[in-house]
Amino acid sequence: MARWKLTIEYDGTGFSGWQRQEEGVPSVQQAIEDAFFGFCQKRVVLVVAGRTDAGVHARGQVAHVDLDYGNRPLSGDDLAKALNAHLRPKAVAVLSAEVVPAEFHARFSATNKLYTYRILNRAAPAALDDKRVWHIKRPLDITAMREGAKHLLGFHDFSTFRDSDCQAKSPERTLDRLDIETKEYDEQGGREVLIHVEARSFLHHMVRNITGTLALVGDNKWPPQQVAEALAARDRTKGGPTAPADGLYLMRVDYK
Repeated sequence: MARWKLTIEYDGTGFSGWQRQEEGVPSVQQAIEDAFFGFCQKRVVLVVAGRTDAGVHARGQVAHVDLDYGNRPLSGDDLAKALNAHLRPKAVAVLSAEVVPAEFHARFSATNKLYTYRILNRAAPAALDDKRVWHIKRPLDITAMREGAKHLLGFHDFSTFRDSDCQAKSPERTLDRLDIETKEYDEQGGREVLIHVEARSFLHHMVRNITGTLALVGDNKWPPQQVAEALAARDRTKGGPTAPADGLYLMRVDYK
């Protein structure tokens, strides 16, 4: 029996989320577990660093799995290639596979996660990136968004940015990074706004709720100071809307 760490990329558009659901409802977890069975006729259970919701994407999701492959040699490259062969044509790819110590845990061993939220800021809708960005037509005030974001850095009670169904025991979290980057999207003046958020752990819908709130600031519907007031209220109804799942990506999970 060996414990394998998998680094995974997927487009969440066609899935109900990461977690396996009832029969007939597609999930990323089921797709990969079925690929294992197709490869070696073994039923396995994947343990993931962080479950993503329906429509959320990943470039660097991490999961671990215990696999009894007998005494036969199996390299990480061979395992990744075999799983990817069985995953086609689903929008899931195993980027790498490596044997790790038995005490490694994809969720509990993680020390940091990076999420990035993509906003397409232009009048024309997204043709090539449909379902992969949040399209906002009106020009956003990035300076104001950055001012609002400063109020959320550090250790806080994030009840205002927590989904009502969140099962976390505590609403307290520490945001280590909340940066807003812009870059040219097309030659006609369209731009992409990237919101990078890093922390050891997150509450349910926390990044999407923060993004929705900062979008209000960028649209000049809220002054930056109102973000601080919303945070202090510790009340979800005082925060901004939940941004769509389409623009959210789990980029990286860090371990010691």
